[in-house]
Amino acid sequence: MVDTDPSSQGPALEELSRKLDSVLALLEANAPTAQTAAAREKFWALEGLRQRIDHPDGAVMLVGSVQLPTGEPFEWQLSATTDRLLSADWSDFADAIAALAHPVRLLLLQQVAQGKRSTAELSSIETLGTSGQLYHHIRPLLAAGWLRKGSRGHYEIPATRVVPLLVILASAER
Repeated sequence: MVDTDPSSQGPALEELSRKLDSVLALLEANAPTAQTAAAREKFWALEGLRQRIDHPDGAVMLVGSVQLPTGEPFEWQLSATTDRLLSADWSDFADAIAALAHPVRLLLLQQVAQGKRSTAELSSIETLGTSGQLYHHIRPLLAAGWLRKGSRGHYEIPATRVVPLLVILASAER
């Protein structure tokens, strides 16, 4: 049987054991720092938000830098404190959210984002239905600000809505 008590092995072994305990304690103390650094790297946008928004309840941020298939670049960001959003009247957001809550409207927005902007181009897409059905779906998107009417029967997604729309789609992925 081997005696594992360092005090019975002499002062040198006891000193070595203390040093090993110190090194082990130091390694364990630094392990969370390495995890925190990895988390900071993974959540770099969150770290930036924390540095800029000094609010006890926290905040949310939408941010994006995108280029649509048409070549149009969009950069946009918005932040809001948690208490402002939680104290808002959420029913005020219903129309904007409801305008997106139809597969044909989402397809319509997708086609506009991909460059099909004229009434003629949109009417040629069978799944968007007849021109009457197309206008039926365009109206709530216009009213909620997801679409804007341009010149000569052309539609576009306003610059301030491109990134939020893509964020909504990303957040709806499962």
